[in-house]
Amino acid sequence: MVCLHIVHLESSTPFLCMWRIYAQLLTLSSGANSPSSATVWFSALYPEMVDAVVLLDSYGFLPTDPKEMPQVIRQGIDEMLQFEKKSKDKKERVYTFEKAVERLLAANPTLSEDSVKILLERGLVQVEGGVVFSRDFRINLKNIVRISLEQSLEMQSRIQASVLVVLAEEGFEKIFAEPDQKKFTSALLQVYRDKNHTVVTVPGDHHIHLNNPEVVAPLVSDFLQTRVLSQSARQTEEQISKL
Repeated sequence: MVCLHIVHLESSTPFLCMWRIYAQLLTLSSGANSPSSATVWFSALYPEMVDAVVLLDSYGFLPTDPKEMPQVIRQGIDEMLQFEKKSKDKKERVYTFEKAVERLLAANPTLSEDSVKILLERGLVQVEGGVVFSRDFRINLKNIVRISLEQSLEMQSRIQASVLVVLAEEGFEKIFAEPDQKKFTSALLQVYRDKNHTVVTVPGDHHIHLNNPEVVAPLVSDFLQTRVLSQSARQTEEQISKL
């Protein structure tokens, strides 16, 4: 899951607090959807502070059937315990830059080599003898922070910002989404459409925005120009006319 948030902040405190909470939850909750979840939750909780939300191959929320939650949460906790047990005495592996590129490519075959190098610009830390990965590998574990479809729809209804959802044909739903969750995605998308948000699908996989930014960038640019900046300009003109 990838997201881009455009936030108008009167004060950064609530937004930074949300991210601190998510950082703390990472000890129990992981998963590719965490960043986009933080974005839509903040947009729902502090709607007056957000002008626009751009979700790149993400639905924002991660609804789960309440009957499946115990199994999902248990699986996530078991994975975390196994991870901690394995990593307790494991020494941090040092790579050359070239080997780090090879490892990330092997783990993410849909990424281009250029995209991998871009990610590694912020994903590596220089140490004696080479580089180490700076990412928290718990992000690959099962996400245990779950809410039902009903709860997701309630939170979704509170978002006042303009929303752009860019989905990839071979993306999140096929790669990351659990089978039982797919039945919920149509409900989420319908709400976005009913509220006059923008939902588009582009050819490509989950990393289309990285591998082929020219496909996604015009959509984002046009959305910000027509749905956000123009609206802000109209509001400014209306305020001036009332003076």
